Amino acid sequence: MKYSFIGFFFSCITPSASGGQPAQMYYMKKDGIKIGFSTLIMLIITIAFKAVQVLLAVAFLLFNFGFIKIHVGRLWWLLLIGFILNIAYIAGLVFIFYKPLWARKMGIKLINLLTRIRILKEKNNEKYINKIKRICDNYMIGSEYIKSNVHTVINIFLITLVQRLFLLAVTWIVYKSYGLSGTSFWNIIALQTMIGVAVEMLPLPGAAGVTEGCFTYMFMSIFTAELVKPAMLLSRGLSFYLLLIMSALVTFVAHFIVMRNDKKNGLEESQEVKKEVEKE
Repeated sequence: MKYSFIGFFFSCITPSASGGQPAQMYYMKKDGIKIGFSTLIMLIITIAFKAVQVLLAVAFLLFNFGFIKIHVGRLWWLLLIGFILNIAYIAGLVFIFYKPLWARKMGIKLINLLTRIRILKEKNNEKYINKIKRICDNYMIGSEYIKSNVHTVINIFLITLVQRLFLLAVTWIVYKSYGLSGTSFWNIIALQTMIGVAVEMLPLPGAAGVTEGCFTYMFMSIFTAELVKPAMLLSRGLSFYLLLIMSALVTFVAHFIVMRNDKKNGLEESQEVKKEVEKE
């Protein structure tokens, strides 16, 4: 729960949700989980999340294309860009997962390049290369485990699917709370899925602004012009801003605990050094 809230918070305040995974890995490291394994965990979860989103979108397009076409309207170009970015992102992650040796070679080449152009210090070159090797070795161990435990991956995908549907269903709950009818649960889920595909990879923190704009445009005829903006505020408030506030609180507490533990460990280490010096 802690890692999920932290990931959500940092994803919401960074462009293209790029800060979530590094932040989760940082706090996992503080809890004694090796970077290689935490990276693998984040990789699998991210692949599952993105894949579920894209597969849902493809399924809705195949079975409900007419409805989606009407409500997406002139925003088709944004949806197309979203599909391209999501599929490219998933392909890159899968490549790292299944070809860790290739990823190691590319990582080493990148470190050497950054050293040559003086972005990295030459004295740290070997340290970074060894770090890349350790992470890729952990990838290989983890990927072998996943290959021999396919049921684990299936469970992750199923859990992610349920999680995603619950989040998307917030709009349907808001729709029913206004006493409206005429649009099915799955039609509303379909439009929310299209919004997610279209905006979540854009370089905007939390996709703020563009998400609200897409909602207002796509749901105008469903909620009516009078109710669409209040509905957008409720739906976005419950599924994003409320979670953002909760996540911020959890992240603050988690960071406070980390700082306290670091300070405590630092004091213990200094006391041990002092004792050793006194003995000598």
